This record gives sequence, C-alpha cells and structure tokens, in this order.
Amino acid sequence: MDNNTLAALEQQILAPSAELIEDIKKIQGDILFLGIGGKMGPSMAKLAIRAIEAAGIKKKVIGVSRFSTTELQQELEDIGVSTIACDLLDPNQLKELPQVRNVIYLAGHKFGTTGNEDFTWAMNTYLPGMVASHFEKSNIVAFSSGNVLPFVPINRAGASEETTPEPVGEYAQSCLGRERIFEYFAKKNHTPTLIYRLNYAVDFRYGVLVEIAKAVKEQLPIDLTTENVNVIWQGDANEIALRSLLHCQTPAKILNVTGPEILSIRWIAERFGEHFNSTPVFINQAAGTALLNNASECHRLFGYPKTTIREAIAITAHWLMNGGELWNKDTHFQERKGKF
Repeated sequence: MDNNTLAALEQQILAPSAELIEDIKKIQGDILFLGIGGKMGPSMAKLAIRAIEAAGIKKKVIGVSRFSTTELQQELEDIGVSTIACDLLDPNQLKELPQVRNVIYLAGHKFGTTGNEDFTWAMNTYLPGMVASHFEKSNIVAFSSGNVLPFVPINRAGASEETTPEPVGEYAQSCLGRERIFEYFAKKNHTPTLIYRLNYAVDFRYGVLVEIAKAVKEQLPIDLTTENVNVIWQGDANEIALRSLLHCQTPAKILNVTGPEILSIRWIAERFGEHFNSTPVFINQAAGTALLNNASECHRLFGYPKTTIREAIAITAHWLMNGGELWNKDTHFQERKGKF
C-alpha cells in the first residue's frame, strides 16, 4: 500500500457503518464529549459527525477539553464540532457547561500516576461525581479500563462483566473508584449510565500493535512475561461507544469492550517480522496470566469488530515502514504491578 492507498483505506475504515447510521437516528438529542482532547476523542467526534450527515439528520456535537493549544480546537471546529474550553476540575467552569441529552465521558489520568497519585484520584474518582451530578438527566457512557479486573489464566476466555474487580496499583484502583461513583449516581439520580470498560484500543499511531511493531523493526527484545493481550481497532471502539448511548440504563450497565481474540504477543511479533523481513527477539517466559476481557456481551449487542487483527497489523506495518507519525503514548500493557 502506498500512502494514498493508506489514506483512502483510513477513510474507508473510519466511515460509519450502516448499523451506526441507523442507531444515530435513534439517539435523541445532541452529543457532548467530555475530555475530547485525548487519543480517541477527536476521531470519535469525527465519526459522529459523519454518521449524522449520512443519516440526514440534525444533531449537535460538542467537545469539551482544556484545549491547551488552539490547534486541536480549530481542527474540531473545522469538521463541525462545537468546542468549549473548560477545566473540568474547576466547579465554576463545570457548572457552566450546557445540559446535553447524551454525554460520552472520556476524561481521565493514567500515565504519570506514580508520584502524582492525588491528581489521578481527583481526575478518575472525584471528577466523575461532579460530572454525574451536573448531567444527572443525561445518558452517560463513561469510559473505564480493563485494568480494574484481575489477571486471569489465558485459557479461561477472559474476565467477564460478572468477574469481581481486583485492581492492582493506584491507577487501576482509581478507575474502579470512577466506576463505583458513576454507579452510585446512576442509582441515586436514576441517570441512565453505561460503564465502557475498554481493553486496548489500537490505531496505527499508537497502541499495543505499534509498540510490538517498533520493537520488531528496531530489533529490541520483547518481554513475553505477559504473552497474551486483547485489542480492538480504534474505529470499531469509537462506533461501539456511540451506539452504547442506546444501551445506558439504571442501575448502570457494565460492558467489556475489546476484540474477540485472546492474542499471542509472540504471534503478533512474528507477523510484523514477516512485514519487516526481521526475526523478533524475545525474552522471559510467559506467566500464564494476563489482563484479558471477555467481550462476548459487547459482540452480542454490536457484532464483531469490522477491522480484523491481520488488517490492523498490515496497516500498522505500512505506516511504520513509510515513516508515519506516531503519538508515543505507550500503553505499558506488560506492566504487572500497576505502576503507571
């Protein structure tokens, strides 16, 4: 694939599915993204805009972030997103946000938690209470993380929504706190809520696949202690988040979101080795456990992801071989002690 082909393929992959277009018609009211400035927010908002246009309906898309630089804010405005600059932790600024029927909560803090634990808890647990109070009459899809779940044996099909959380480290503990706070306010205020428990979205600019690909390409050793992983293409994860607005309920619904496979890190590395004509270097023995989500309920509701793992690997390999921009936001998926 040349770069023009890749750009065309990206547009195809990011195009809204027929299912999303039909669901966007059913979503009553406008959509507000809180914390739109992260890895997934801009592409999710763009997907929403495209789905609304394809559906031939009128619906406002609003993006809220600190917007420390004006570049992203202007980029979002150019594609039709109404933006609001806001420090969500400032109660005076938060209370000025408009009441919107549908809220997708993307705000949070992960990397840099160690040594900055108080801010992590403020963002991941205190802020959700303020948001849930302010938007008590909205439908809320609240992003969470598979990190709240325990490491499970790789032959047990992953942890389901019924699995008792066992978060390791303060980041994961604060994520469970976020879930519990949204659950509390869903009951208290009868706010329809869905806890969107994501386990590794990937894109050709960041994510587990990029991290493995870089290691293979640069002949760096790949640690196999955590030898298995779940991933889902970011475009598919975005679709599921938007369509989840129709599945918010009270008490809050918890939904594991990831791809259908329990993937082998070794297998992924070997596939990248074929693209790069390189032999991966491995170290350490597999522990036999990993953070793995069972997303069968997600697949029942929304079907399997459109983008397959082999397609994601091929796109990522091409991007790296052609010097594509990387975001350098590693997932630390091999971390087993919760130190982020």
